[in-house]
Amino acid sequence: MELPEIPREPEDAEKLICVIGAGPSGLAALKTILDTHHFKKGLWKPTVFEARQEVGGVWVPAAPTDNPPITPLYESLTTNIPHPIMAYTSFSFPPSTPLYPKAVYVRKYLDAYAEHFQLKQYIKCRTSVENVERDTTSERWKITLNTGKTQFFDLVIVANGHYRVPRYPDVPGSKEWLAKGKASHSAWYRRPQDLGKTVLVIGAGPSGQDISSEMAKYATTVIHSVTDSPLGQTGNIKHRGRVSELKNSGEVLFEDGTSEAGVDYCIFATGYKMSFPFLSEDIIKNQAQPTIPPLPDDLYNSTYAVFPLGKHIFPLHPQTFPSTSLVFMGLPSKVAPFPLVEAQAQMIVHAFAHPEVLDPTIESVDIVTRYEDLLSKHQANTNLVAKNWHAFEPMDQFDYRDDLYRFSGVPITSQEWEKEAYLNKGILRQFWVNLERNGVADDWVRGVGEGGIQEWVELMRRMIKEARDEGVLADPSARL
Repeated sequence: MELPEIPREPEDAEKLICVIGAGPSGLAALKTILDTHHFKKGLWKPTVFEARQEVGGVWVPAAPTDNPPITPLYESLTTNIPHPIMAYTSFSFPPSTPLYPKAVYVRKYLDAYAEHFQLKQYIKCRTSVENVERDTTSERWKITLNTGKTQFFDLVIVANGHYRVPRYPDVPGSKEWLAKGKASHSAWYRRPQDLGKTVLVIGAGPSGQDISSEMAKYATTVIHSVTDSPLGQTGNIKHRGRVSELKNSGEVLFEDGTSEAGVDYCIFATGYKMSFPFLSEDIIKNQAQPTIPPLPDDLYNSTYAVFPLGKHIFPLHPQTFPSTSLVFMGLPSKVAPFPLVEAQAQMIVHAFAHPEVLDPTIESVDIVTRYEDLLSKHQANTNLVAKNWHAFEPMDQFDYRDDLYRFSGVPITSQEWEKEAYLNKGILRQFWVNLERNGVADDWVRGVGEGGIQEWVELMRRMIKEARDEGVLADPSARL
């Protein structure tokens, strides 16, 4: 395969950079761009386009009036990892912040990050990107905005997030329940309310766990459906396996042959689809990724993954644009997100300045190797390969971050305390819940962090030790 030749330009050429989205990924990208000598010399000129009225992305609350809602943020949401390992490495949460903060703390943190690094002057709020296309004449990206204006850019950083378009399970009867108002997606959920005596919640993720617990305070019975879950009951929450059919009568059938009658309402906490409505089919194909090898020349969005991307960032083998001129941020899941996108941003700006560092052959081998490993792990189920393509095993995220920094020439490596805290996040969370229940959580964190990050490290290690001494175990239903 013959790859497009990357034109060499003078080192002092002016470049315009477009960032789509001012959520956690877009903010990290902008801050990293402003740190470069290219920006400080006036050569790189970034603009961030944000559809909403302020920075913060998914962490900015909004009523569920849009279809789909502009954010799925519900009122009780807290982080599912401790903030010292969730935070950007360049900017800590304020001292005394609850170890597992509510969304309002994260929103204020992101706004403070933008203020501290003077990012807001480069962000155009209430401005959305409607279309991105390659202009073959100028060999630049033509961006069409909701204002009707068009602008041209040399680099486009896609950081629009992936918690907007609801994913619904392919379950017989689900469309009928939705049409009759007997079901909704968790994207519309904000707080528990009376939805009937018996409520079904489908989904094993954080929202499914939270909503099940909250709805149990209003419903007589909550049925929580999780794939391969053993039958059981905790209080008035019944644990059931995968749903096989939702019947018009209100009966729910499960794959294990059991059933539940008289279900009044169903909440689908079944996740979200990756969506890039501003990218046309000639840039990314919205269909299942093909089996490999060989790697395809085209880029695919299966709604679970973008494929194939070098380092989960760079399109490989595009025929009409350089791989380092259109990039994707924040796709990996089951990770500590903010420090990960910081590392991605460093790799992006380095590869944009030095495109030769991205070796398509090495990246192709890495992709094929990962594909074969996932194929073996999931018994040759290509659908599961796509679903898990960007999902990282716990420690892989740290190797990934270190790899990106190494390629970028940045002397940053992940710390052992980060790994220790991440591996013990379940015990830490349960211990924190116990502290909150006993009314002493604020006492534990009061003043912590005033002397630097090491105070948070010492606190978490103390919590882990005391939890083990007291025999505290991670709640099996905890949001991990």
